[in-house]
Amino acid sequence: MVFTRLLGSLGVGGPTVDTVLDPGPVRPGGALTGQVRLKGGTAGCDVELVALDLVARVEAGSAEGGGEGLVAFDRFTVGGGFRLAQDEGHDVPFGVRLPWETPVTGLHGRDLGVVLGVRTELAVSGARGKGEPDPLTVGPLPAQEAVLGAFEQLGFGFRSADLQPDRIGGTGQRLPFHQEIAFSPPPEYAQQMNEIEVTFLAHAGGMEVVLEADKRGGPRSAGHDAVTRFAVSHDGVGRQDWNAVVEGWVRQLVAHRAAYGAHAVYGHGEHHGFGDGHRAVPGTVPDEV
Repeated sequence: MVFTRLLGSLGVGGPTVDTVLDPGPVRPGGALTGQVRLKGGTAGCDVELVALDLVARVEAGSAEGGGEGLVAFDRFTVGGGFRLAQDEGHDVPFGVRLPWETPVTGLHGRDLGVVLGVRTELAVSGARGKGEPDPLTVGPLPAQEAVLGAFEQLGFGFRSADLQPDRIGGTGQRLPFHQEIAFSPPPEYAQQMNEIEVTFLAHAGGMEVVLEADKRGGPRSAGHDAVTRFAVSHDGVGRQDWNAVVEGWVRQLVAHRAAYGAHAVYGHGEHHGFGDGHRAVPGTVPDEV
């Protein structure tokens, strides 16, 4: 096992730390378990704090801690208040719960390209140090998997996934960023949209599904983003015809654009252009499916 030495303020010869996550993906809202394994350095020390930060590599935005685009979105204190002797090994087990809005990093064995991590911080004898993030793998909730699977079965092709550093107005979003999973449309929708982006805003009772259809304009017309949202429950996922549900959503999105035109859509360049830095979402949330 390779230990990550926390240098800098802890000094050469200080303790080393390796955070080991239990194997397998975790789901949003689920328990993340593992151990922080410490090994004493060349002298004994008092470990005052062992903390974990959940971090994400965001598409753009302010830098935080480990580098450009790295954003911390939750923090947990998992230990501290003990003496670590010279060369002594000490394991700190932990079990923490991920935020419901934690992004998904993989689907059906496919890496979506979203980078999440768990970064460990130690406070030792008055000094603090942070290690490099350990990779965090997050799988989809059953309802998320059902929705994404329906898009693919309807002929939408996965294009990309990223994290956007803004809030979607009119929703219950809690994290300072949101995940967008983009699909290219099948031929029957190619005239209505260039791509469709799916955002999940999960919570304990269910989730909001925000759909955004991007259509590039021609040489004499501007492109627009049509946006709408739907509510989904965590219960009864296996009893839904998700292909029919998702196809109905897409048709509503297309009809929304056709019926209301520019009064109900926003130019793609205005995506982050509202006064409070939040993105507006027109329409209301229907009953849950």
